[in-house]
Amino acid sequence: MREQAIRAGIELVVKSSPDLPDIAIDRDRIHQVMLNLLDNSLKYTPRGGLVTLEAQTRLNGVDGAGPLANFPGVEFVVTDTGEGIPAAAIPRLTERFYRVDRARSRELGGTGLGLAIVKHIVQLHHGTLRIESRLREGTAVFVWLPANQPAAT
Repeated sequence: MREQAIRAGIELVVKSSPDLPDIAIDRDRIHQVMLNLLDNSLKYTPRGGLVTLEAQTRLNGVDGAGPLANFPGVEFVVTDTGEGIPAAAIPRLTERFYRVDRARSRELGGTGLGLAIVKHIVQLHHGTLRIESRLREGTAVFVWLPANQPAAT
């Protein structure tokens, strides 16, 4: 993704905590998650902007008393200084074929499947996905994956 960032005139920064726990993942699928998230950030960040990928140790912040509430894991955060997403659109972002701006997505090559794929892969790994955004300020996508696979319930 560095070459794509350079061509777009966007700074791409990768940060990782040195003490990350081991996580049991399908490497190819999580690679696809990261590519989809970075591709979206690079597409919707203007020249001169910043895209960051950070990996850090986090407890899962799931509300309630589910089996993974406060479970240790790794949180990947992709942030950008792009145009942002309207608050009303955020709940629909992971629906198949949903596009916030159909004309711009088509112009940039989007199909409306990227975040739906991300959601399903994260769910397969017993993880969580959260998206935060502010118009004209940028977007942050949080993917949390458990430190080890939870026992089947």
